[in-house]
Amino acid sequence: MSAMGRGAPARSATADREIVISRVIDAPRELVFEAFTEVRHLSQWWGPEGFTTTTASFEFRVGGEWDFVMHGPDGTDYTEWITWTEIAPPERLALLHGESRGDPNAFESVLTFAPDGAATRIEMRTVFPTRELRDEAVEKYHAIEGGRQTLGNLDAYVTEIVRKGAED
Repeated sequence: MSAMGRGAPARSATADREIVISRVIDAPRELVFEAFTEVRHLSQWWGPEGFTTTTASFEFRVGGEWDFVMHGPDGTDYTEWITWTEIAPPERLALLHGESRGDPNAFESVLTFAPDGAATRIEMRTVFPTRELRDEAVEKYHAIEGGRQTLGNLDAYVTEIVRKGAED
């Protein structure tokens, strides 16, 4: 038996460097996954409330990159870069996210999409290179609230697609 004792929740080795956000979205898993794979979808919902996104280039494949700018509600532009490291439709995506290719402070995110009845439970697990970078993301950039808002925007976007589909 481990020193933690039986039944104690296992604390991952990266727990002090990670942020985990989840949400149940009332839409089929394939649609929720698809919303992450096509730039025509991503540009409609990506980012916290009040942000918009302009894409410079987008290639959805392992090793492919998404170069984009997020425009904050205060007019600030944030240069962003994502490369996809794992794509397993419709249940899992992994990516590296930084300001640009080669960013030493880039962080990894793994998204899982699990059926929850007719809905989908999405979990976004983000691991930062250091605890300090994680703390800075939380305190300075409000990463937890921003992540929740981003998944809220995704929820609103895909449930609207489902609603419109039901009307057709």
